[in-house]
Amino acid sequence: MLDSLHMLITIAVIALATFATRALPFLFFGSREPPAMLSIIEKNLPPMILLLLVIYCLKDVQWFSAPYGIPELFTISVVAGLHFWKRNAMLSIFTGTGLYMLLVQLNVLSFL
Repeated sequence: MLDSLHMLITIAVIALATFATRALPFLFFGSREPPAMLSIIEKNLPPMILLLLVIYCLKDVQWFSAPYGIPELFTISVVAGLHFWKRNAMLSIFTGTGLYMLLVQLNVLSFL
């Protein structure tokens, strides 16, 4: 019984915190313009997060042993080209993930 109660309290607290983080900006800036600094952060944060994710994904690549990071670099170039061409983030993400999984799981570059 205590475990179920503990779980329900945890879920309620998390739900309340999530709702509060979504509602507070509307309460604070509903009737006025947000500060310029907030607009700068809003504009630049998504590309910075994506750059950090790319750097994190490339940190363990073995550049000096086969396949020399070729699957990663090939996938990055395909994703970048597809995104510049179609301007569709979901298409780029799903295509890149699928292509990378195909290259790695099927060991396509095993001849190197």
